[in-house]
Amino acid sequence: MSVVMTNLVSSNLPGGWKHQIGFQRTHFLTKKPGVDLSDSSSRSRHLEEQNEAGFCSINCSSSISRTQAVSSETSSTAPELKVQELLSSKEKMLANYVPVFVMLPLSPPAQEAEVDGVMVDVWWGIVEAKGPKAYDWGAYKSLFELVKRCGLKLQAIMSFHRCGGNVGDSVTIPLPKWILQIGESNPDIFYTDQSGNRDTEYLTLGVDNLPLFGGRTAVEISIYQENLGWKFPGIGEFQCYDKYLKAAFKEAAILGGHPEWELPDDGGKYNDKPGDTGFFRSNGSYQSEKGKFFLTWYSNKLLSHGDQILDEANQVFLGCKVKLAAKVSGIHWWYKDESHATELTSGYYNLNDREGYRPIARILSRHYAILNFTCLEMRNSEQSAAAKCAPADLVQQVLCAGWRENIEVAGENALPRYDKTAYNQMLKNARPNGVNRDGQPKLRMSGITYLRLSDKLLQQENFKIFKKFVKKMHVDQEFCPVPTKYYYPIVPLERSKPKIPVKELLEATEPMKPFPFDAETDMGIDDVEDDSAGGLADFLGKLINKFI
Repeated sequence: MSVVMTNLVSSNLPGGWKHQIGFQRTHFLTKKPGVDLSDSSSRSRHLEEQNEAGFCSINCSSSISRTQAVSSETSSTAPELKVQELLSSKEKMLANYVPVFVMLPLSPPAQEAEVDGVMVDVWWGIVEAKGPKAYDWGAYKSLFELVKRCGLKLQAIMSFHRCGGNVGDSVTIPLPKWILQIGESNPDIFYTDQSGNRDTEYLTLGVDNLPLFGGRTAVEISIYQENLGWKFPGIGEFQCYDKYLKAAFKEAAILGGHPEWELPDDGGKYNDKPGDTGFFRSNGSYQSEKGKFFLTWYSNKLLSHGDQILDEANQVFLGCKVKLAAKVSGIHWWYKDESHATELTSGYYNLNDREGYRPIARILSRHYAILNFTCLEMRNSEQSAAAKCAPADLVQQVLCAGWRENIEVAGENALPRYDKTAYNQMLKNARPNGVNRDGQPKLRMSGITYLRLSDKLLQQENFKIFKKFVKKMHVDQEFCPVPTKYYYPIVPLERSKPKIPVKELLEATEPMKPFPFDAETDMGIDDVEDDSAGGLADFLGKLINKFI
């Protein structure tokens, strides 16, 4: 299985690339007991059983023409799933199977835990660091070969932003130096807040279709910037005050019959609370005609860019056995405030009387893409009541938005957790109405990614719990390398459907109650009992550790 996941609808307003993406078929083998993979005939037979894997590489170019990804499969339609009249109990349970991925770094214990695959960021600042079109894929080729040898599937995240300076960042990978040099002479290529602060993490979507980079951009936006002093639970700031987005808004206002309208000047500062601002306070300007016009324009910039970049990716991978996905961040603080301030500054126009996530899901449905969400491990009771946090409610809303649009949804945890409480919350979200022992459950996520594989995770007790978590995601079944067996086949990518009319997108903003979720998972880790041998091994291990 190969998943190309692009940060299109990311924690905040993303922008995009004109993509030229090459796809090369390969296979990630999972060794079965008794199978000699050194023998070519055995390897070939084993390969046929696991023919769902892939390997991807990205080549970004300023040329308008595209490099079409080459598929080894000639079929352009999804194969019919074989429905057996009599399924074994094991086959029925596999319909509840949820594959588990871990965020790299890669380590042999990932195989011991029987995870299905790994996720890795492919950084623009590494691949094209030396200059325009001067690509160096050496490090990633070596890494992907290692993943292949480990017998794991791969999720590749196309990361066109800077790494470093925000929550969870332990390393720094800047944008390519040549991009930063362009920014020195033209700082408006970067997102800009109302005070004129530039965010050099990303390129503004205002330059999406301008030939400043040979027609290319690499965009994502962070409205809560730690380098500018942001602290949780600040509402952040709108990031649309560069000259390009200013001009775009003015043009939209003129077309809307209000040439006098300007961008908001009362949105507050990074660490404000909603009530501190004229825009987000009760009966604030976000509820005015001008405020609604601005928020619609602001969020539509996100939607149109995501639509554009997914369309490009779809054409590149057309016919290949690959799945596209887009990441949506869990902006859960101030979710219970009537203004949903932090979601609005992030570009998610979500209110109690306006659905903000189904339009995103509807765009993804056009491109057969997966909606990938975060903060799956969080419970409302664990978060700040003062900041009106409700991550569990937000997760429920977003996942249901995807399911209502008949697309696959996947997800990950936002912060490292090693406890049963967090794992059980992820298990509940993966199968919100529990396991169906007679076949496919009512609701099921298509995959879970755990962030991340680390020294702390590999500590004896933590890793033991993690292995139980993976086993429960797999509904106590053995590792299954073939997605068709758990009803998530990787089929040749079809061409995107026709562009969605604005009227149909607006219909998706009508609020609907989410599907009901069970209070707790019926496949909890607490239900797992250690066998006597395992308990003795753990005891001896702890005893030995005291003397080493």
